[in-house]
Amino acid sequence: MSNGQISYQSERAAAVQGEFIRRVFNWMGLGLAATALVALYTASNPQLLKMIFGNSLVFFGLIIGELILVFALSAGINRLSYSTATLMFFVYAALNGLTLSVIFIAYTQASIASTFFVTAGTFGAMSLYGYTTKKDLSSWGSFFFMGLIGIIIASVVNIFLRSPMVYWVVTYAGILVFVGLTAYDTNKLKAMAMAGFADAETEGKTAVLGALALYLDFINLFLMLLRILGSRRD
Repeated sequence: MSNGQISYQSERAAAVQGEFIRRVFNWMGLGLAATALVALYTASNPQLLKMIFGNSLVFFGLIIGELILVFALSAGINRLSYSTATLMFFVYAALNGLTLSVIFIAYTQASIASTFFVTAGTFGAMSLYGYTTKKDLSSWGSFFFMGLIGIIIASVVNIFLRSPMVYWVVTYAGILVFVGLTAYDTNKLKAMAMAGFADAETEGKTAVLGALALYLDFINLFLMLLRILGSRRD
């Protein structure tokens, strides 16, 4: 094989990877936009707020519904069609908007906006690192996954303990975990694109699943940073 052919194949592979990653980020961006629009609408609707946060059954029903959607989308992606996976992703984003509307009640809009830009910058930098690095970040997965499990367990326990120290330890640990997961997930998606896909349907579903992973990284990083940077309303 000539050098010209090798160069062409390398350029072609890079183009395919770039197109796939752009597709993932487009879906993620649309998901974030859907969440923001639903959250803003809900925050401006007193009746809807009362229905969600005034009734614990409705609130926890929404949370359980979100968890079911994430699990079903992640575990059943091979059995789902591309259109169904896409619909589930946007339904999840909308449900998340309903429950996250509370931040517009608890924090000032200026601090939410500034925290969003800090999150976007941090997320963008780590995602760029994950995409451009020559290192294999696969070993990061188990480390940050265990950290995520620890954060979830500590958060649940602290619902009963109500310890400020645990709250802040979870917050700072959460930032480190989701910063790391952003780089890891982007690197993983790049590797998947490099390996190729069986067909266009599989590629589309993988892009939606990748968008969900990065969406979760972004949202959770934003919420952790908001704890530190957000200004609460009086």
